Amino acid sequence: MSTLVIAILSMVAFVVAYHTYGRYLATKLFRLSGDEPMPSVALRDDVDFVPTNRSIVFGHHFTSIAGTGPIVGPALAVFWGWLPALLWVVFGSILIGGVHDLAALVISIRNRGESIGQAAGRLISPRAKVLFLIVLALALSIVLAVFGLVIANIFKLYPESVLSVWTAMPVAAFIGWAVIRRGGNLVLPCLIGLGILYLTVYLGTTTLPLDLSEVLPADAVYMTPVVVWTLLLLVYAFFASVLPVWLLLQPRDFLNSLQLGVALVLLVAGLAVASLNGQANLATAAPAIAKQVPADAPPMLPFLFITIACGACSGFHCLVSSGTTSKQLKNARDAQMIGYGSMLGEGMLAVLVILACCAGVGMGRLTRDTSSGSIEITRQEPVAMAEVSAEEAALDGSAAWRSYYRTGRTTTDGSEGAAAAAGGGWKGQGLDKKLAAFIDGVPTSFQQSVSR
Repeated sequence: MSTLVIAILSMVAFVVAYHTYGRYLATKLFRLSGDEPMPSVALRDDVDFVPTNRSIVFGHHFTSIAGTGPIVGPALAVFWGWLPALLWVVFGSILIGGVHDLAALVISIRNRGESIGQAAGRLISPRAKVLFLIVLALALSIVLAVFGLVIANIFKLYPESVLSVWTAMPVAAFIGWAVIRRGGNLVLPCLIGLGILYLTVYLGTTTLPLDLSEVLPADAVYMTPVVVWTLLLLVYAFFASVLPVWLLLQPRDFLNSLQLGVALVLLVAGLAVASLNGQANLATAAPAIAKQVPADAPPMLPFLFITIACGACSGFHCLVSSGTTSKQLKNARDAQMIGYGSMLGEGMLAVLVILACCAGVGMGRLTRDTSSGSIEITRQEPVAMAEVSAEEAALDGSAAWRSYYRTGRTTTDGSEGAAAAAGGGWKGQGLDKKLAAFIDGVPTSFQQSVSR
């Protein structure tokens, strides 16, 4: 029951904050007006500057910031317990992250749609512009590298996800050319596109998993599946950045926002059902504050605030606000919904990730069988910790959480190196191990929503 209560209270907090603090920021602090001249209209070129319906801009902005960041960060941070992560996400997104995103958007639309680096040169000094651009270039390099590595690892570990992800690009491009460019109604084409994407999810899971490990040499040092997928993702990122926004960026992100909305509804429904029948109990599934962590683990302070950036407060969001969103906004009053509202939506996503990684993993694990040539997913019922090792079966309650995050594990000499070598330390686990709680916890919650 505690899982559902926390989800509801978090949602209420975000809704109240949007209609009170968000409105104060928009009307009193920034004094947004529908009469303000907008860069998307004054500088329209139908490539980057395109005045666009606010629902499409919201879909673009929301899915641009709510990508892998608010999933990876919370999935790692619950290692220290769910309470610190939850508090930082809720209060951070309301008081810091949302303010930052809205402010960056407003600064950009009031400075000819310039990026935050260019605006710094205009408002502060030319030297500040140079320093900002250097920092932004380094930040973009890190973001591309980390997010590319995360997605490449997911493609490698879960080849059934590849088909649906890449199918979204031609579907989005067709919608952009046939509908957005010509000003048609988006409802029916997007529903058809969404149906196609869910069909490819089914096909990728049952008959067409795209596993590069089956075609690449097993002993390859450089041309591994992760390297190949990373290179392909970087090539895609280049073309996506230079194409007109109406052709790929807007329709792709709008489709992604619909997918994300469906996923959030199913996740909330699954957690609600599981909470009401007693299967998802946050109070017993994971500690509020972890008292035992491996010797090689980083301390909670200050690393909690570094680990959860997207989902609470992320400087990267200013690149989205000033880089693309400000060039599409056609009414300044929509900035509250898009800048502040999207950040609160991302915060809610992060809350659900925390709940899935803690309460969701105790409801059993979905196992994947590829022996028949297709991927068959079945639910593995929880067993007691004492009956089997953590690597062999699905555990329940706090035992399941400990099996993912390796808390409470000790070594013979207590040293950092020994902890890592034993496989129980923080550094002894790869990225896939640290994300496994979310990847297993969410489908289990989904199953609750469709099986009841």
